[in-house]
Amino acid sequence: MPPLPTAPLPGFSPRVVCYFQTYHDNGEYISLLPLVTNPSGITHVILSAIHVNWDPNNLTLNDDTPDDPKYTQLWDEAMVLQDSGIKVMCMLGGAAKGSFARLDYSESRTDVPLARFEAYYVPLRNFIRAHNLDGIDLDVEEEMSLPGVVHLIDRLKADFGRDFIVTLAPVATALMAGRPHLSGFDYRLLEAARGRSIAWYNAQFYNGWGGLQNTAAYDEVMRNGWPAEKVVAGMLTNPRHGGSGYVPLELTAAVLSVLVERYPNFGGVMGWEYWSSFPQVEHSWIWSFCMTLCMGMRKR
Repeated sequence: MPPLPTAPLPGFSPRVVCYFQTYHDNGEYISLLPLVTNPSGITHVILSAIHVNWDPNNLTLNDDTPDDPKYTQLWDEAMVLQDSGIKVMCMLGGAAKGSFARLDYSESRTDVPLARFEAYYVPLRNFIRAHNLDGIDLDVEEEMSLPGVVHLIDRLKADFGRDFIVTLAPVATALMAGRPHLSGFDYRLLEAARGRSIAWYNAQFYNGWGGLQNTAAYDEVMRNGWPAEKVVAGMLTNPRHGGSGYVPLELTAAVLSVLVERYPNFGGVMGWEYWSSFPQVEHSWIWSFCMTLCMGMRKR
């Protein structure tokens, strides 16, 4: 049985979050502007993926420097989205390992000097400042210590302030009791230590880490004591996006309607990724519009 629902939070509504990693299709840039010019209902766009590489000065967005001319239109459109009230964030890490190993520092570690952390962190900080991003999503898919991720979160909040959004992207099993996951640290301990600094968790309910074909996996997370407003249910927007676990929209709609009713503070949905989203791959904004309908949200 799922836990008893809590009272609705005043003014809270589910988030509609979409990652954006495939920026070009056959050499043509994929525009984000349809999210603004149509009633998409999107609340947050997360640009993927930033990598901290072996050379501290070689920060990359996917395989290229963020200032490569191929991204000029992206940064121009990011400002348009922000002017329209949509938050634009970046994702750090993901499947390509190394970023968090290089940023894993704590005062208790004698093998990693603070200067090493600074060398890798400062280019990331400067990138966020240069593009005026609203937040960062930490997708830790490699071993990292709990003191290390706490130190990174503390530094981000110190540098960018209270309103800067910090989220994490664990696989869904990381939020369940005693289940394997990818990050190395205990998310319950992280929430206890720095929950006030973490806006929410973009939990990946796909690729074998928990599914959304029914409510069972999300219910299990709730039984482990997580507040529903901090758990965003992540899904694939197309079966070709990143492995297994795609759930057809018709079934997603039914599952989301139950979750919204069962958990009045349901945190929302996350989609991987914007490009080529169903139900109409040539009009990817429709995915987020469908999500707002599934959750009974007001349209933009």
